[in-house]
Amino acid sequence: MRSLTWLALLPFTWIACSTPEAPSPGGSSSSSASSSSGGGTSASTTGSGSTGGAGSTRGSSVTSGAGGGSSSSASGTGGGTEGTRLRVVAANLTSGNDQSYDPGAGLRIIQGVHADVVLMQEVNYGLDTVEDMRKITDDLCGQDCTMARGAGQIPNAVISRYPILASGAWVDPKVENRDFTWARIDIPGPIDLWAVSVHLLTSSESERKDEAAALVVQLQAMVPPGDLLVMGGDFNTKSRDEAALTTLSARFSVTGPYAADGAGNDNTNTARTKPYDWVLASPELRALETPVRVGATYFKAGLVVDTRVYTPLSDLSPAETTDSDAPNMQHMAVVRDFLVVGEPVTSGGI
Repeated sequence: MRSLTWLALLPFTWIACSTPEAPSPGGSSSSSASSSSGGGTSASTTGSGSTGGAGSTRGSSVTSGAGGGSSSSASGTGGGTEGTRLRVVAANLTSGNDQSYDPGAGLRIIQGVHADVVLMQEVNYGLDTVEDMRKITDDLCGQDCTMARGAGQIPNAVISRYPILASGAWVDPKVENRDFTWARIDIPGPIDLWAVSVHLLTSSESERKDEAAALVVQLQAMVPPGDLLVMGGDFNTKSRDEAALTTLSARFSVTGPYAADGAGNDNTNTARTKPYDWVLASPELRALETPVRVGATYFKAGLVVDTRVYTPLSDLSPAETTDSDAPNMQHMAVVRDFLVVGEPVTSGGI
């Protein structure tokens, strides 16, 4: 049976039993997270899991190649190593009038990219019950996958195909309707992945800088040097050189090249004029980056998913052409791939 853990500020964190085609990587694992500084919560999770870039300048983000689907062994653009492809997606893809995933457009986009880790914002679905969160996790990632969901009116979440060993939340000092949600994930290989889902304020650059500073304090206190670290989500940044990015450079590689669509556009708001959304990697993780492969196409810097311009859209099934233009859809998904040491549990996808 699927086990559920209730948390004060992280109400939905669980692990589901594995599906027949996706056995657990080395069995179940468990851990507890102590309360983090700055208002975080304590969390305990137990479970077994399943599977499981970089940059390109505008106009040179795409190359063609044979084959399709994700590969478990490939050469990275950074360290030149071989390993398991780990796909990380940032997704604030709610639509409709209620800041929710109920209309379905955002769900189809996430399903189409077959992520291993989803850094998700505004995670409202159905009545927001445990059962609803289990359903959205199953639909987006599969029955082996796990969600760590924060608190608030529009909570952040991390969904993982690999076991979440610990999870929790850090207080966002500038807003009360969401927090910073983190998870420590047992990815293939000897080093864990720390994944953080964030949604920074749209109100001002100075407030985003303050939020970034609070995040750096928490990361410096909690994430050991040398561990792999990724943070993503809706930063609401208006440019690539905002002060918040300079602040985050204490733990992340923030320079280009950046993920882009097939035409080389790396902006992610609806009008495709501003870089709202990011997947940031620590230097250790960015050294393992590799081009994102979708169908027969390679996106050297990672992919910005805009269903209005992506071709052939069948590569992103079940996504539909109109999904990125759904009512009140304000963001595009950002996809980056990394190669980590170790064997995959499945070939990826749901």
